[in-house]
Formats: sequence, structure tokens, C-alpha cells
Amino acid sequence: MKQSVALVAGLSLLGSVASSAAYAQQDPSEHLRQIPIETTSVTEHSVEINGESVDYSATAGTLPVWNDEGHPTATLFYTYYQREDVDNRAERPVVFSFNGGPGSASVWMHLAYTGPKVLNLSDEGYPVQPYGVQDNPHSILDVADIVFVNPVNTGYSRVLPNADGEMPSKKKQQEMFFGVNSDVQYLAEWMTTFTSRYNRWRSPKFLIGESYGTTRVSGLAHALQNREWMYINGVVLVSPTDIGIDREGPVKEANQLPYYAAAAWYHDALPQDLQSKDLLEVLAEVEQYTLDNYLPALAKGAMLSDSERQQVAETVSRYSGLSKEAVLSNNLAPGTWYFWKELLRDKDRTVGRLDSRYLGIDGRRAGDRPDYNAELTSWLHSFTPAINYYLREELDFVTDVKYNMFGPVHPWDRSNNNTGEQLREAMAANPYLNVLVQSGYFDGATNYFDAKYTTWHLDRSTLMKNRIDFKGYRSGHMMYLRRADLETANDDVRDFIIKALPERGVPAEYQ
Repeated sequence: MKQSVALVAGLSLLGSVASSAAYAQQDPSEHLRQIPIETTSVTEHSVEINGESVDYSATAGTLPVWNDEGHPTATLFYTYYQREDVDNRAERPVVFSFNGGPGSASVWMHLAYTGPKVLNLSDEGYPVQPYGVQDNPHSILDVADIVFVNPVNTGYSRVLPNADGEMPSKKKQQEMFFGVNSDVQYLAEWMTTFTSRYNRWRSPKFLIGESYGTTRVSGLAHALQNREWMYINGVVLVSPTDIGIDREGPVKEANQLPYYAAAAWYHDALPQDLQSKDLLEVLAEVEQYTLDNYLPALAKGAMLSDSERQQVAETVSRYSGLSKEAVLSNNLAPGTWYFWKELLRDKDRTVGRLDSRYLGIDGRRAGDRPDYNAELTSWLHSFTPAINYYLREELDFVTDVKYNMFGPVHPWDRSNNNTGEQLREAMAANPYLNVLVQSGYFDGATNYFDAKYTTWHLDRSTLMKNRIDFKGYRSGHMMYLRRADLETANDDVRDFIIKALPERGVPAEYQ
């Protein structure tokens, strides 16, 4: 028996040595996990949108970013949806879609908003199993083709080695890709390449960005126009950031109150006379108080009299769902993290940051901020398996490279953020350019009243206010996750695209 064991052991050792020798003869580069610099996978599909059957192709692929010397510095992963039964592609709009972060993949709007597929979710946007996607009967693909773009290090997009085969240093990568202005510069170049490859120069073009993506598309509207000579018909800002428009100090603090009222109303935490009213009626009242009373009071600071301070605290408590003591202990301006922890503290629940309809539980009732973001955990729960399955099994894009829901892009250079002013300049120089702002009332990260403030200050001359529109929804940061708002928000984008298209022969000129 011992001889048999020794024989088997010897044979196993010989096999192992032989296997190791064979592996040693292989080129390790053949086993590198890397994305092709340029590749495509094209599949054919059909979807019913608003009762109409729409045949379309889906191109999932990568396309390089080049430097001034013509060397590829990165490759971007994109998904391009084209309606097939189109006689004149030159007249058909194309929408370039970007998410934010910075560092976020395009997955969110791709699989939940404007594209031909959406996640399997409950009607209020919560994950359900089995994970997957279903047809989106509200997609804008009936009126426009769509390109979902993943910036560097998001999705399958990656930095490439230089001409000598060496990866750029982290500092160099930041200079090339990871900052407000470098991000806009290389994406504008990439869009030019894409537009040429797919013969879309004559098509009306639109940009849509969500969250930090609104900073991105605001800058892109200007960069495309000024550096690439590509003019845009419309920009959609979904749950916008400040896009470089200053609102610090008392303005930032005051602007949070209408959102607090919305979240408290949703959770039945307001006084009964307010709770019995419709949300929009409550918000109109709170907005008026915010502008006429709350903002001036916060601006006074220590000059506010004791009686005035008590009156403000009572009113803020009434509108926010927080106790008067909580308002006073936070110098009349409770911060958002405190609000998310405090609003339902007596019920042992926290509320979500990006969507305050979502509830979480903490390890202890004490504290001044939640342990985690309840809504983001829920979203990753459903989006991550869906995008990985969908790209591989339905769009036939197969790779061992990891799909980065959030990629390594930090530290992000936020200096010299003038994207709001750049968008204004692009609008002024291009009479065709229109802007739509979309916000969810229960979004606590980029709150809807800040978004309204942005629309008011985007063009303070008022000369272009008829080209700027705001739409609000009864959901959060990703308002489209709620089924009712998926339909409404897509209809709003669809109408915006159609209205932004000038009549044939109408010149781009001011009268």
C-alpha cells in the first residue's frame, strides 16, 4: 500500500512539474485581464414604446481617447442604441448620456431611465428577485438614438499604457482625466470621434447628465461648441449639482428647508394641518417662507433678536418635522446628515440621503448621522447583477474585466469649476440651445430647491429664461425608479427634445 501511495504521489509530482513547465513557456501577457482598445458587439432587438413597436440595434463597444500625438491614452466603453426604421438619420436626434459621481458608471440611467430596458423593480423602486431587466415602454428611443458613455475607470473604461508600455503615474492620470476641466476636455474629443465614426454630424444633438454628470454636460456644451465646433440643441440636467454657481453660507442652509418639508411630509412627520395638504401645496408655502423669512434670518446670524430666534425655530420645526430644541441646538440650521438621523429617531429608523423615501436601521439610536446610505445599498443590490448579466447575455459583450459601478478617480480636481457660466455662454452663443432641469422632491443630496436656485441664477439677465425649464417629481435622486415618474420624466424629456428641434429652415439668430 505504501508503494502504491508513493507511486501515485510520484506521478502527481511529475504531472505537476510538467504542468508548471508548460505554463512557464507561455507568455504571461496572453493572460492579462484587459479590455480591447477598440471593439464592438452589435445585436438586434425590438421594444414596444407607447404602444408602438420599435426595432433597434444595440452596439456595445470601446473607442479610444487619443492625445495630441495620436497615441491612445484610454479606451471608453459605450452602448449605442439606434432605431432601425429611420429614413433620414441626419434629421434624427442623438442623445449622449452621462452619469456622475464623479466615478460612476453609466449604468444608472442606462438600465433605469431613458434606454429600452429597465430593471426589475417594485413600483416604488425597490429591488426584487430574480434580478434582471425588462422592456421599458417609456424609453425615448422612439424619438432619439441614445449613447450611454462611461468615463475613464467607470464601467469597462480604462487608462491605457503609454507608447513605452508604461502606465501613467497617479498624478499624471489625474491631470489627464480626473478633474472638472480635464474630464470635459477628453470627453469632448471622444464625442467628436464617436460622431465621425457613426456619421452623426448632421443630427441634432442633446446631452443628458445626472448628478455630477450635470457639471460634466454643462462644461461639455461649451467645450464642444468652442473647441470641437459641435453645436448642441439641448442639455438635460437630472438632479443637478451646483455646476459652479455659488450658494454657500446662509443660502445653502436655507435652501435645505423645502427638501426637509418634503421628506417629513412623506413620512407623516408634519403637523396635521400641513400633513392633510398635497405635497406641492406644502412646498409652495415652505419655499415662500424660505425666501422671504428664513434666508434673511440666517443672514443676520448673531444680530437676530431672541424673540426672532424663537419664532424662526418654531417655524423651522413646523416645516422640517424636527423638534424646536433640535433646531435651536443646531443654530437654526440643522445639517442634512443630522436630519437623516434625527427625523425618525424615535421610530429607530434613518432616512436615505439620495432618496429619503428609503429607510435604514442603525446599530444604536444615538449619534448624529446614519451608519449607511439606505437608498444606495438598495440600488447596488439591484443594478450590479443586472448590468453584468445584461451586457454579457443580451448584448454579447464578454470580458473578464470588472464592470466598475464606481471606479477609482479620486482625488478629483474640483478647482476652476465654471461650468454653470460656461453653459450660459454656450446658450447665449447658440440660439438653438435649450435646458431642462429635472429633480426629485425627496432627494437630499442635490435637493430640488437648490436645482430651482440654479435655474434662477443660470441666466440672471432673464433674456434666456424662456429656454430654461424645471420639472419636479415625487421621488428622489433617481426619480425614474418610481414607475409613475419613469413615465412622466421620460415624457418630459421626449417633449423637450421635440420642442427643441427648430422648424426646417428656421435660422439660429436673435431678432
